[in-house]
Amino acid sequence: MTTFDSRPAAEPSVRSLDRFEWPDIEQVPHRPVRTAIAERLFRHAVDRLPLRVEVIGTGERWGAGDEQSPTLRLHRPSAFFARLGDSGLVGFGESYMAGDYDSDDLVGVLTVLGEHVRDLVPAAATRFRRLGVRRQPAREANTPAGARSNISRHYDLSNDLFASFLDPTMTYSSALFDHPVGTAPGAARWADLEPAQHRKIDRLLDVCRVGPGSSLLEIGTGWGELALRAAARGATVRSITLSEEQRDLARERTGAAGLTHAVDIDLCDYRSVAGRYDAVISVEMIEAVGAAYWGTYLATIDRVLADGGTAAVQAITMPHDQMLATVENYTWIHKYIFPGGMIPSVEAIREAAASSTLRVVDDVAFGPHYAETLRLWRERFDTAPSLGDRFGDPVFRRMWRFYLAYAEAGFRARYLDVRHLTFRRPS
Repeated sequence: MTTFDSRPAAEPSVRSLDRFEWPDIEQVPHRPVRTAIAERLFRHAVDRLPLRVEVIGTGERWGAGDEQSPTLRLHRPSAFFARLGDSGLVGFGESYMAGDYDSDDLVGVLTVLGEHVRDLVPAAATRFRRLGVRRQPAREANTPAGARSNISRHYDLSNDLFASFLDPTMTYSSALFDHPVGTAPGAARWADLEPAQHRKIDRLLDVCRVGPGSSLLEIGTGWGELALRAAARGATVRSITLSEEQRDLARERTGAAGLTHAVDIDLCDYRSVAGRYDAVISVEMIEAVGAAYWGTYLATIDRVLADGGTAAVQAITMPHDQMLATVENYTWIHKYIFPGGMIPSVEAIREAAASSTLRVVDDVAFGPHYAETLRLWRERFDTAPSLGDRFGDPVFRRMWRFYLAYAEAGFRARYLDVRHLTFRRPS
């Protein structure tokens, strides 16, 4: 049984960026015992891993890696271990945001950690895990009101922010390239990304047999590219989102394409959808609904899908045992990027669908393609202009750099996967 830290999340002074807030990370926690434990566990872990840690100013070097291995440079070790001791992996991300450490190969460092996530802490010391593990706060539960707030905190930051690193399709999900990609970076170029996003969208439309006269429900609009592509095939599309920014730009793009007669985009919780549709497509939405609502989400798809209809869900997944071990944990990603979210396992999705009439008829995994998609986004973000004062804050930029690197590393380490799950409703 997993043990959780019962302390409430700290509420220090905050710095604000419209809907985005983060604790003032210049405040370093002072918990000497926790700090000492964190340092001992960290040094023990890296001494067995193929990476190097360099302590700037002292010349110390730790780790089992060589000169070609990813290197983490500790600039402020005391602050690093204090944050790590106070809040575990949340503190690890906050320490990067604060500049306590850096790396020329952050993805490489995080990939090594992801590949060894199950044995970072010695068995004899697992009782200390609870020191840095907290439950997700009740205020971030994905009730209808909570889901609206959670989605807004990420997707309503700014369309300009997302446009700074996404390709012209404004597609914020894994692409599907037309050539093999492995776990090593470099297989895809920026020019490959737009056609790869269209290839992914077209595959989803194809498996759902979307064409002239089809009625399609899209759960999770994004910025409208899938809806536009479906309408161009002659389908009638209803697309729903909880993001005002996404809705507004998707409507603008629909008008510019002359497709307002075929596409309806509005703010709507998936639980409130009415009607019946020949096809339902939902791309990387299930991760946002929360584990408590996976059954409700799939039951909704079942309810609105016409007899004999097909639904396609693009889902990020993780191994089932790791999902069970972390399903209630409050992580850095929850705190800063996706409040209320949870990545399911394939087993969890199938179990959630078992009480419906939906049956899985196809399951295609393409995780390495997401690693390359994220690399292209990260490289674009790193060279993007500051977007003025609003997004020029260095802590904000380091936060987003860490997020993109963290996600890429998850796919390179095969800790994460992404797949197309196709469901059929009986005739």
